[in-house]
Amino acid sequence: MKKIPFSKYQGAGNDFVMIDNRSGFFPKENQQLIEWICKRRFGVGADGLILLEEADGYDFRMVYYNSDGRESSMCGNGGRCIAAFARELDLSRKDRLSFIAIDGPHEAILNVDGTVSLHMSDVESVEVGEDYFLLNTGSPHYVVFVEDLRDINVVESARVIRYGDRFRKEGVNVNFVEPVGDGLKVYTYERGVEDETLACGTGVTAAALAAAIRNSGLSKGEFPIEAKGGKLKVSFEKDAGGHFKNIWLTGPAVKVFGGWF
Repeated sequence: MKKIPFSKYQGAGNDFVMIDNRSGFFPKENQQLIEWICKRRFGVGADGLILLEEADGYDFRMVYYNSDGRESSMCGNGGRCIAAFARELDLSRKDRLSFIAIDGPHEAILNVDGTVSLHMSDVESVEVGEDYFLLNTGSPHYVVFVEDLRDINVVESARVIRYGDRFRKEGVNVNFVEPVGDGLKVYTYERGVEDETLACGTGVTAAALAAAIRNSGLSKGEFPIEAKGGKLKVSFEKDAGGHFKNIWLTGPAVKVFGGWF
């Protein structure tokens, strides 16, 4: 196979290999190849691989693979990074881009300060347990609030939940959240990566919406988020029925390097 060009992007430390697949050349059925590309020390190294493809009625299609080589659900930081990648490809000179992903249509805004804002899918329902929140923000997330994240072994604690009877087959992302002032500090374990990541866009979104439920009088708001890899922001509106809409995730989307493999 001929050499494949790629760009490496990161959004708050959540890193991705980006490939322009508008010609359809990439062997998407080759799970071992995708896994090798994402493998640290032996491949390019990334939390996931993202293909940019043609899509009628949109600027592009986003196809996302976890580092285990399997196509996965929506990735928020990946969605912001692919918008920046589209600008690198000179695919559009617009500051607003529309694209389709596995969970439906999205809009991305390339802000003048270099950040990218991503319009997330609406959230219609949230399962509220005795000590957790379970919701789908494009990917399924299990949210637990803690007093001090320094007391939590993220990987060990998350795997008890992720590999428990309920989630063993399909998997779930696990987020530990510490309220800090008017914002949140969030640590995330991601299924498919099967490890802690430095940030997770759908995860911090889930954390912000769960925090809004804890503050039952909040009908709209904006949470600054501190992840291990950087700072993000989530804004939203909540209607009288408790449904979340107009959800936006904002943060950095930075090209690290490019090359061929």
